[in-house]
Amino acid sequence: MNIPSSFLALTFASILTLETWESSANEHLHFLRCLSLHSPNGDDSISNLIYPQTNSSFSSILNFSLRNLRFSTPTTPKPLLIVTPSQPFHVQALVICCKAHGFQIRIRSGGHDYEGLSYVSDVPFVLVDLGEFRSIAIDIENNTAWVQSGATLGELHYRIAEKSQTLAFPAGGCPTVGVGGHFSGGGHGGLVRKYGLAADHVIDAILVDANGMVLDRKLMGEDLFWAIRGGGGGSFGIVLSWKIRWQYVASKVDENLFIGITLSTGPNSEERQRTRTRTRTVNASFFSLFLGKANDLLSIMQQSFPELELAKQDCIEKSWIESNLILAGFTNRESLEEALLNRSTTPSFIGAYKVKSDYVKEPISQTGLPGVWHMLRTTDIDSASIVLLPYGGKMNEISELEIPYPHRAGYVFKIGYFIVWKERGVDAAEKHLNWSREVYDFMAPFVSKPPRCAYVNYRDLDLGRNNEFGKGRSYKEASIWGVKYFGNNFKRLVQVKTRVDPHDFFKHEQSIPSYVLY
Repeated sequence: MNIPSSFLALTFASILTLETWESSANEHLHFLRCLSLHSPNGDDSISNLIYPQTNSSFSSILNFSLRNLRFSTPTTPKPLLIVTPSQPFHVQALVICCKAHGFQIRIRSGGHDYEGLSYVSDVPFVLVDLGEFRSIAIDIENNTAWVQSGATLGELHYRIAEKSQTLAFPAGGCPTVGVGGHFSGGGHGGLVRKYGLAADHVIDAILVDANGMVLDRKLMGEDLFWAIRGGGGGSFGIVLSWKIRWQYVASKVDENLFIGITLSTGPNSEERQRTRTRTRTVNASFFSLFLGKANDLLSIMQQSFPELELAKQDCIEKSWIESNLILAGFTNRESLEEALLNRSTTPSFIGAYKVKSDYVKEPISQTGLPGVWHMLRTTDIDSASIVLLPYGGKMNEISELEIPYPHRAGYVFKIGYFIVWKERGVDAAEKHLNWSREVYDFMAPFVSKPPRCAYVNYRDLDLGRNNEFGKGRSYKEASIWGVKYFGNNFKRLVQVKTRVDPHDFFKHEQSIPSYVLY
């Protein structure tokens, strides 16, 4: 595609305010003309996929895949437009014309973004919702598939299971998570000890870059292909689709066993007052997945974890696809179609929430665990859980340099801190956010350091908050959180960013910065 030099100039047209956009029919018309000009043969089909705030469908489209009610308030900044492209040339035209009009782009695939960075911005922006990019093409003979970024993990797992009961893909189990965000941050799942991350199994991709060009792996080059597989979404371009390979799920060695632990609060303060109890109960739940038969699992558990006293009646033998429903929190009453193909239902995270993360290299001391236990017992926040996910196995075998995700050999497990509340208002939000920070600060002596690591798919804008985060986007400022997410790979990510998007068109509060401007 030939792109006019004016569209690639460093200085673009002045950014329109929301009031200007809504009151200026000419500006709207100019934007639509730009999109038509940069579509094949003047195709104007994209005009039917644009939803300004005055459109009656604007709110329903915006909120359809929005999971965190913390970013669903009257004061939350809204996009000037929502665009739901269905063809690659739609995305190309959007990139070119948003640059020409000075609009920032935010890219959403599933809406599980924990800090809302894929659909919220404090400057005028256009939301590119990839929900129409959801096709999945299975190649059963070669054990591969092309899956578009707007497809959900539930849809991906379901389509694979349609073809085979012995093949699986090592991705997460929450069915409404979008493929694009999951893969771009690495992607954890129940097969992480057996096969590693989802991004470890991406073998090609189709991306629209900052110049509006469509690139596959060969055209983008190995550096950019490396960066998009775990370097976080929203920094390098808009990935439209991913080519993945999957694996056989058959029992061979102990790395087939995945055991996680969830520590969660019991009744809240209101119920404690009613029952006249001063403290809450704390539940410790073990959740596990074993690739094999129950008898084999019992043998392993008797050797490794006899204190759990696992019995055969505690085990449920299911197919791989059925196990996804259990790990995702569904009961046996839902059908596979209802649970995995319904994009609007998820059994958890109903409300506002905050998520933080840690990684652990040494067992937590006897000082640490009782302290966490006490904080969970005495808190009056709505719902809190601390989830420990095991590492080892395949994760020890893959180099930290293979993809941007660096937390590999030497890590015992990953911790996720999940705080959920239903109360509305600033005071309720501050109460819960402050408690999550207290727990996080308490855990500092017991987790990885230096640096203290974090998972990029658990975006956390608190990281660097003591260093005036958000006041600028210099390399030094960005490295505060960048090294926590990416370790030694952060510097290479910045180098790739500088080469492919030097003027930082694709950006958000924690996107990879460019050396050129910062």
